[in-house]
Amino acid sequence: MRKRRKNVAVMFLSFVLTGVALMGCGESQQPRQDTQQDISTSISEETEQDSVAEKVETDETEKTTQTWEGYEDNFAVDRKAAKEFAEKVKDVTAQKDLEALAELTSFPVYVGLPDVDVVETKEDFLNLGAGAVFTDELLKSIEMADIENFQPSMAGFSISDGSTANIIFGVVDGVLAVNGINY
Repeated sequence: MRKRRKNVAVMFLSFVLTGVALMGCGESQQPRQDTQQDISTSISEETEQDSVAEKVETDETEKTTQTWEGYEDNFAVDRKAAKEFAEKVKDVTAQKDLEALAELTSFPVYVGLPDVDVVETKEDFLNLGAGAVFTDELLKSIEMADIENFQPSMAGFSISDGSTANIIFGVVDGVLAVNGINY
C-alpha cells in the first residue's frame, strides 16, 4: 500500500514537472535540450517530494494509532479509538489484572458492589481485591461484549453483553478512562 502511494505520488509529481517544463518551453523560440544539471535538479526535486509524501504518510499512520487522548467529550471519540480502549479493558478483565484496570480508571470511580459505592483512590480500588471486582457475572459479560459498533452517550461507552454487569468508560479530562463498574 505504501509503495503504491509512493508510486502514485511520483507519477503525479512527474506529470506536474512535465507540465511546468512544457509551459517553460512554450515561452522560448529555441528548442531546449536537457542538461545534466537539469536532470539532477529534477531527480533532487522528486526525491524531496518523495520525502514529503513519506512524512505525510507517516503522520497519517501516527494519527490512526490513537492514544485515547485529547477528546472534548464522548461524542468526539472515533469508533476505532473506542474499540481499541474497549479491547484493552476486555484484556485486563480477562486476566483479572486489577492493577492494569486501575491504570485505565479515573478516580473517583463508581463501583456497584454491595457496601461499596464510590471508590475515591487507586489504592482504595486495589484494596477491594481482584476476587471482589472480577465477579463471574462481570467476567462473562465483558468477555461476550460486542465492541465493534459502540454508540456514545453522555455516560460514555458500555462494555457489556447486555446484562446489568458492565464496565463504563468515557472521556474524563480529555482522555478515555473507566468511570464506572456495574454488577
